[in-house]
Amino acid sequence: MPQAEPGGAVIVFDGVCVLCNGWVGFLLRHDHVGRYRYAAMQTDAGRALLSAHGLDPEDPASFLLVEHDVGALPRISTDSDAIRRVLAGLGGAWRSAHVIALVPRRIRDVAYRWLARNRYRWFGRHDACSIPAPGHRSRFL
Repeated sequence: MPQAEPGGAVIVFDGVCVLCNGWVGFLLRHDHVGRYRYAAMQTDAGRALLSAHGLDPEDPASFLLVEHDVGALPRISTDSDAIRRVLAGLGGAWRSAHVIALVPRRIRDVAYRWLARNRYRWFGRHDACSIPAPGHRSRFL
């Protein structure tokens, strides 16, 4: 099973989604300690992670975060909780993203699913997964 270093995390994202690739680019620019590794859901590693955590690899609406803390079982987050935890995991002022939890999860996830269902129409999609820049290749599974 693919995983991150202890204390790190793996993000499974839609590798053909323009919005999702923009999100990964944002994280690569702001994750100064290299906490996150990435797996496109279209890859074997991404599909394995989704399946192992009860998500349908054929459903590109899911967003998965698998956090690997030292000496503990992986912490699994999906959808709006995953986004909140990813942003807070960047540290510094980004920790304030936890304020998102004040909105009930049911409402947050409805908004997340609405965006996920419409992201190809609004932002577009690539024909294939993007190839990471040479300096970032080690961050992708």
